[in-house]
Amino acid sequence: MALILDLKEKNVLITGGISGIGLGAAIQFAKAGAKVIVCAELPVSDEQVQAFYKELYPYSKDVHYHQTDVMNPIEIKQLEQDIRNRHGRLDILISNAGKNIFTTLANCDQETWNTNQQLNLESHWLLGKTMRPVLQESGQGVIIILSSNHAYSSMQGCFPYNVTKAALLGLVRAMAIEWAPSIRTVGIAPGFIDTPGNQLWFDSFEDSQKARTDTIALHPVKRLGTPEEIGAWCVFLCCDYAAFANGTTYLIDGGRSALMQD
Repeated sequence: MALILDLKEKNVLITGGISGIGLGAAIQFAKAGAKVIVCAELPVSDEQVQAFYKELYPYSKDVHYHQTDVMNPIEIKQLEQDIRNRHGRLDILISNAGKNIFTTLANCDQETWNTNQQLNLESHWLLGKTMRPVLQESGQGVIIILSSNHAYSSMQGCFPYNVTKAALLGLVRAMAIEWAPSIRTVGIAPGFIDTPGNQLWFDSFEDSQKARTDTIALHPVKRLGTPEEIGAWCVFLCCDYAAFANGTTYLIDGGRSALMQD
């Protein structure tokens, strides 16, 4: 008998859902039958938002976009109200929105530090706190927080991004302890995933193709991950098969962390 991941009659909110891992998650949740609600900063008329709708169309016609700045508490509250009014319920929150904010410890200025803290840490807390009541009403609410392999080990020049990604491990544990059993909270820490954000990092090198090839060589699987693979993890962790998972952050990095670098 096949293992079927069925999320019909479930509503999922995915932040930063129009590209990268967020888009991969949106596709996989649509395939699983969920109503997909995504948010990002861009207006609905933007080309990226329209491209998102085209990507999702083969999998679901029940897809909804809300323009929201996840660093703005007022806009997050408005999003919660819009979800109640337009969709009636929320079962799953995929707190994914974030950005690679990379510099060095010595060169990081206060503005860069503050922006990173707001986007890559504080927004996850604000989203969870604001969406908590509507998730509790579901009775089986799930929050997935996207951290990073930088939470476990990092590289020079990746400050202060790596600090906030490590802090998200503690946020996942705190939510899991305080908000269960009506809400489960689980983290996912992807490694190198083939996203536009990681391509920007490769492009920062003089030879971007060499940087990509060298990075792939550090992975025992000899490739980068895909957004759809991380999206599939999100779907599994939100279904009944994973109902005992809570307070844990799963590192999914193709074995890179297992390989001793010499």
